[in-house]
Amino acid sequence: MNEDAHPQKTRHFGVPDEPRPVVMILSGPSGVGKDSALDALEKLGVTFHRVVTATTRPPRPGEIDGKDYHFVSMTRFAEMIENGELIEYAIVYGDYKGVPKSEITEPLKKGVDVIMRVDVQGAETMARKLPGAVTVFLTTATEEELIQRLRERKTDSEEQIAIRIAHARKELEELPKFQYAVVNRHDRLEETAKILWAILTATRARTDYKRVVIEDC
Repeated sequence: MNEDAHPQKTRHFGVPDEPRPVVMILSGPSGVGKDSALDALEKLGVTFHRVVTATTRPPRPGEIDGKDYHFVSMTRFAEMIENGELIEYAIVYGDYKGVPKSEITEPLKKGVDVIMRVDVQGAETMARKLPGAVTVFLTTATEEELIQRLRERKTDSEEQIAIRIAHARKELEELPKFQYAVVNRHDRLEETAKILWAILTATRARTDYKRVVIEDC
């Protein structure tokens, strides 16, 4: 029998031909530019879902509910805890913050990458809750640059900035726990975004790639 008479089946050499969505946990000191880096990543045309965290703090000028944060009351936040709607929650600078499970599960079902920006305090916990996620520590080149960025935001007093800097020094001690460290240099956001894009691409191509599944919280 002529073997050419039958169509050949496509063979995949150990690499499944299916979506490989990545979950990235992006962390770093307050004011380091996590949101700006993600804005730059979007401008490069990279498709991903930016996790929106729920918080009990009031919106800052210019912040939009559902885009920057889900701004909720203490009562609603308590309901989310009781109903098991949150992966994790914590008190940050006196306010409650938490990550809704749906912000992770829904995009992954569609094969879309997920990026969450969290404080350093919660990054280790989130990595444990989301095995297979890639962890990235974003920092500035110098402490002076971080202070300048905090002042440029014009949302904190000098006393508050001093507290954030002291906290940032402690957060830097957690750097070895992250898989990647990225310096977000002043006026070079596109470069930062390209590095984040490369990390997403490399994670997707790993031979030990593991799709993130939310463990019981």
